[in-house]
Amino acid sequence: MDSDPIHILIVDDHEPFRDGLRALFASMPGMVVIGEAANGEEAIDKAIKLQPDVILMDIQMPGMNGVEATRRIYQSTPHIGVIVLTMFDDDDSVFAAMRAGARGYLLKGADQAEILRAVHSVASGEALFSPGIARRLINFFSQLNDQAPPPFPELTDREREVLDLLARGMSNAEIAVSLVISQKTVRNHVSNILNKLQVVDRVQAIIRARDAGLG
Repeated sequence: MDSDPIHILIVDDHEPFRDGLRALFASMPGMVVIGEAANGEEAIDKAIKLQPDVILMDIQMPGMNGVEATRRIYQSTPHIGVIVLTMFDDDDSVFAAMRAGARGYLLKGADQAEILRAVHSVASGEALFSPGIARRLINFFSQLNDQAPPPFPELTDREREVLDLLARGMSNAEIAVSLVISQKTVRNHVSNILNKLQVVDRVQAIIRARDAGLG
């Protein structure tokens, strides 16, 4: 027994582009275009009335843009999967669409196989982003991890350096040589570290430092 066809709503203000997508889906068994819209307001109205499985959504359109339309559709009918299909590949557009609830993001230069694969994936409840967008997402979240706040934010960068060397077992003299500063300066830094960490001696400071991954 054949499965139900995937019902698609195309949202784009350029009629020739809509025509091309409609022709593509008409040539594919198991896909049916049940409606079209030229702006965000029409997209919301037809999404509610037609209940498509998947919406292909442009971003820049007259009136309400595609990101806002995606947000409202997601809020009212979260079971409908929205795939953003746009010329914009900047970070602001990508992450705004994700925050709005889009489950896919493709560029208009995507080939037909990529578009069809995205529609199938999103109709099945998955998410799919073009390879370039996926790499950007990976890089973005990798940078977030790289930018994790350093331990002991109450310390200055120099004090954190001194604490790291303390945790490695260095003496004041060795720290002075390593950082090219005087032993008196090292002693002042150590005193500030003990006060800021509210510990009574170097041993406790070293324990705290090593627990935090220093040394």
